[in-house]
Amino acid sequence: MNKTPHVAIVGATGAVGVEMLQVLERRRFPVGRLTLLASARSAGKTLPFQGQEVPVRELTRESFQGIDIALFSAGGSISREFAPVAAAAGCVVVDNSSAFRQDDSVPLVVPEINAADVHTHRGIIANPNCTTAITLMALHPLHQAFGVRRIVASSYQAVSGTGAKAIEELERQVGQLVAGQPVTREVYPYQIAFNVLPQVDSFLPDGYTKEEMKMQNEGRKIMHHPGFRASVTCVRVPVYRSHSVAVSAEFDKPVSVEAARAVLAKAPGLDLVDDPAHQRYPMPLFTSGKDHCEVGRLRIDCALDNALSFWVSGDQLLKGAALNAVQIAEVLLQG
Repeated sequence: MNKTPHVAIVGATGAVGVEMLQVLERRRFPVGRLTLLASARSAGKTLPFQGQEVPVRELTRESFQGIDIALFSAGGSISREFAPVAAAAGCVVVDNSSAFRQDDSVPLVVPEINAADVHTHRGIIANPNCTTAITLMALHPLHQAFGVRRIVASSYQAVSGTGAKAIEELERQVGQLVAGQPVTREVYPYQIAFNVLPQVDSFLPDGYTKEEMKMQNEGRKIMHHPGFRASVTCVRVPVYRSHSVAVSAEFDKPVSVEAARAVLAKAPGLDLVDDPAHQRYPMPLFTSGKDHCEVGRLRIDCALDNALSFWVSGDQLLKGAALNAVQIAEVLLQG
């Protein structure tokens, strides 16, 4: 591939699209040319990149001629329509939606875990679910060392995972409550300010949500571990940015806190923040805007056999989306 590729961002004006643009610049990705694509209503806007204002163009089926890499973050329906068109035009698509994650012909990649899968692509590479990616940053190193069998987990997911309107809704509701005004809702079915919602995504017939099943289904594919099992409860919390996950993981090989800390301290893209005596542990407050995820609160699980409990936190707009996509593009350039 061209070492100074023509890069496109589809959904450039959305929260993740803007992050993708910033990550490309911050990591000095060798962009030869840049094309920003979005809906017709966003066409004509400009976004800053490397000291210049880059115009946003309307996404059409003719948008991909001459483009080498396209980072998609415009929703599943847009990806299903336009990603195959882009691939047919000779472009490699890195797609942030769920449209292709379970397609056997499409690699699903977290570069710290399965970078080699990038090179099996047929024009489309999938970015994983944000909560799954953040969890696996801590779980996969432990799996390599001890062989994970199953996990029970609960997520604490920031409103920015729903989009810019959800951030505005939380801000508005906090202001309304402080002022003693009635709370108004548009995005979530219930008030999110000073509340938690035990629903992320739509419910399936078995009572789990789609988001909850992604941990098992995507985890199996990314870790190449078809026997992996995950029972997850996903919860939306009144935090602006960064997801956190409480995990209890059961292993095949004997595990100890000391051995787990040694493994996690060396894991790429992950910082061990685990000093309970001094109240040091991962929090959204400190992982927001940070490339690395953080893991802490390590302890032997007292309810499961040969199991470890831990807490992991990470920026879902970065490692859960934009950063991971750009890292995939970097692997593409490495050949």
